[in-house]
Amino acid sequence: MVEEIFNQQLDTEVITQKYHVEVGQFQCNHTGEKICGDVFLSRRLPDEKRVLCVLSDGMGHGVRANVLATLTATISLNFTLEHKDANAIAAIIMKALPICSERGISYSTFTIVDIMLESDCVSILEYDNPQTIIMRGSQIYAPQWTHVKYEGDETDKRVMDLKTVSFTPQLEDRILFCSDGIVQSGMGKGITMGWGRNNLIKFVREIVEDNADVSATDLSEMVVKQAIANDLHAPKDDLTCGVVYFRQPRKILLCTGPPFSKDKDHEFALLLKHFEGKKIISGATTTEIISRELEREVIDEDITDPTLPPSSKMSGVDLVTEGVLTLSKVINLLEAAAYGNKIQLGKGPADRVCKMLLESDEIHILVGTKINESHHDPNLPVEIEIRKHLIRRLTQVLEDKFMKVINIKYM
Repeated sequence: MVEEIFNQQLDTEVITQKYHVEVGQFQCNHTGEKICGDVFLSRRLPDEKRVLCVLSDGMGHGVRANVLATLTATISLNFTLEHKDANAIAAIIMKALPICSERGISYSTFTIVDIMLESDCVSILEYDNPQTIIMRGSQIYAPQWTHVKYEGDETDKRVMDLKTVSFTPQLEDRILFCSDGIVQSGMGKGITMGWGRNNLIKFVREIVEDNADVSATDLSEMVVKQAIANDLHAPKDDLTCGVVYFRQPRKILLCTGPPFSKDKDHEFALLLKHFEGKKIISGATTTEIISRELEREVIDEDITDPTLPPSSKMSGVDLVTEGVLTLSKVINLLEAAAYGNKIQLGKGPADRVCKMLLESDEIHILVGTKINESHHDPNLPVEIEIRKHLIRRLTQVLEDKFMKVINIKYM
């Protein structure tokens, strides 16, 4: 009965997946350049249960390469969103990009990874980048690629040799794609023909064999840093590696605010008790309700952030904090990090909440809707009451900037 209530109340069937799609990337600029000529874009579409990644490599390096790669990556992403086929995307990119006067080819390349969770399908479209590496565990998985040739018209004689592949992903699959600076690293600096795709595959397999749980971000960073080392720490091209990792989702539940009706208190507490994942309680009244209903003692901890009330301990709960002030600081920290500011998270309550949220994939938020009179202005409509406003801001930054899967239940 409790399990039925839990599934009903948190709507877990909406977002719970058999795997989580983790996306990571790492870049390094050409020596002496302040901007990267490769562009990596990714987007999570919760409504479509879809994840998109695009890597474009602009010809040359520096600002011009970045502009061309940005144009290509943006076009690729936006038209893939519209479910355009390979020929349509190729035609649009060819018309948008200028032609190199010396070589008669397009100024940038691209790899598009389209992950459709609803249909359990991954589609990859590739033009002139090193061939994408697909791994199943520590072994190479080699589905059949199809070549699609697209030719321009009388005024544009370019021919695009596109490669495409589709497959059904499994847990522990990885997709690794990179710019040609990676596979050509070391050329002329001790590695005659460059590092090459085969050596890259060997390098990645050894990492996964030693650490089966290596994250997408860590793996992409290791690849780029090895390419930098191959170039004797003076990269002669822009270096970018993107990794997609299909793994078990890490879940967390954030409870904040008392339920609207007091007779829902026990059910509210049971939802937290039976949640499988990490748990945070935010708010003094919320803590009191769960403590009373589950008969668990609350023990105050030392002050670790002078700007906030101290956190507490409760059996079976990973973190207990004050409500509005702490959540406000959490949002400010996340927004700062999302917009490129370097933040160092300490041991304060808000810092700990940030770490736990960023380390999770599926974030369930259980929001009690009883008005807290100490924060409520009777002149404002209920819809913009402080707690709900904070949850909206928190959801927006976690979804838009950190690609988290969010599920909110009001009670």
